[in-house]
Amino acid sequence: MRVKMLSLFLLAVAAMAQSKLEDKPSAGRDDSAALTIYNQSFAVVRQTLPLDLINGTNPVEVTDITSHLEPDSVILRDLKSGRDLHILEQNYRSDVASQARLLSLYEGKIIEFLVNGVLKPGKIIRSGYVPHYEAYSSYDQQYYQQQQAYVNSSSSEPIIEIDGKLQFGLPGQPVFPALTNETILKPTLSWLLQSDHPGTTNAEFSYVTGGMSWHADYNVVAPVSGNLLDVVGWVTLDNQTGKTFSNAHIKLMAGDVNKLQPQQYAMREAGVAMNDALSAPAPAVTERSFDEYHLYTLERPTTLFDRETKQVEFVRASSVPSQRIYVYDGMKIDQNYSNYQLENIREMENFGVQSNSKIWAMVEFKNSKENHLGMPLPKGRVRFYHRDTDGQLEFTGENLIDHTPGDETIRLYTGNVFDAVGERKRTNYTIDRRARTIDESFEIRLRNHKKEPMEIRVVEHLYRWSNWEIIKNSDEFKKLDSKTIEFRVQVPPDGEKVVTYTAHYTW
Repeated sequence: MRVKMLSLFLLAVAAMAQSKLEDKPSAGRDDSAALTIYNQSFAVVRQTLPLDLINGTNPVEVTDITSHLEPDSVILRDLKSGRDLHILEQNYRSDVASQARLLSLYEGKIIEFLVNGVLKPGKIIRSGYVPHYEAYSSYDQQYYQQQQAYVNSSSSEPIIEIDGKLQFGLPGQPVFPALTNETILKPTLSWLLQSDHPGTTNAEFSYVTGGMSWHADYNVVAPVSGNLLDVVGWVTLDNQTGKTFSNAHIKLMAGDVNKLQPQQYAMREAGVAMNDALSAPAPAVTERSFDEYHLYTLERPTTLFDRETKQVEFVRASSVPSQRIYVYDGMKIDQNYSNYQLENIREMENFGVQSNSKIWAMVEFKNSKENHLGMPLPKGRVRFYHRDTDGQLEFTGENLIDHTPGDETIRLYTGNVFDAVGERKRTNYTIDRRARTIDESFEIRLRNHKKEPMEIRVVEHLYRWSNWEIIKNSDEFKKLDSKTIEFRVQVPPDGEKVVTYTAHYTW
């Protein structure tokens, strides 16, 4: 698998994200941030940073950053030609001022505590501050367990001395004299920059950050009758970075980008609203290919507040032709056999005899321009609604689609059929170990309790061995792959259809 270095992500986005800025005068520059958000819970931030430099080394502090910046991903480049600008040293701090942090800075000192409306002096013997939450997932499991054990132990509880006596826990609200020189109010990058000549300049500042994600959701509405669907697609942006991006130019990267990252301990799902109006306004999102992925660009700058979830419509299509499919896959796998090899399964007489009675309902449609779609669709959740005779929408199921290029067919399972059942029964099993052959026969019964006929696709798995042939069959079948066949049969209203076949295995 090709591994892309993180800095290459940034360079590619910097090159493609906006038109060239180097030639624009400073007064006319758009200083809003540009974001490329990946559907793997990270983003690339690119913003313009004004600098006033002297010739030589320059200490610079930057606080307009996220709380989840990856320090080793930082790229800084001068937008004016002819200047040589380098980061000689970079320090990143994210331990912003908090009660626990200030207690740790005043360990061994006396501060005042507000107890029942009265200020009382107390000496902080131990603050109980645990500084390494951010590092939990960055190191190995042993480090994580040790840190978690420390947090869960009494060692993380403060010890305060008041009136010559020690007590666990805070006696009241601590009142600190002042912020110390060691405290910061925001995550901070401290640089030592080297410049080869003085003056003001605008630099492009880019970095990778966690805490930001996007995903796609689709709402599919079926009419009272017929097979023409209405499709609305939304992208949901989630900003948990600790920073608000005002009037940001946002792009969304879809595709399986290879990124090394620490183990995730929590996943967050965001909901999405459904819009029932199906007009055709100008698209809010445009799409184009980029490297091996697809970029979706929000056409208008938008403000993305910290801790905000925002939805933007990106696809809308009416009267999309579809087809309803019914599938019966009657073989029910016994989990006791899940780790067995073919050599073992081949001669196990009881394997594969359990039956599943459910018939699946599926919907398929083609993602093509002829069907008013055709844009490469990012992976996401698809919710199905069916309009009732009274005009109301009823939820009928949901599923997931993977990244789907244009002109590919989307087929989704929506649930099980209520008015139809299947029954699969083995009728014969004969093994000849000397001749190395097995003959196995099955009978599949399909019962339709609807008032209209059904076409049901019966899927059968030839699981005994790789060499097989069907020597008897009641209906025509199609070979789907090396171990799967499919019968497409018509089942009459309030009727039954029986399918039989015999498989002959040799080894």
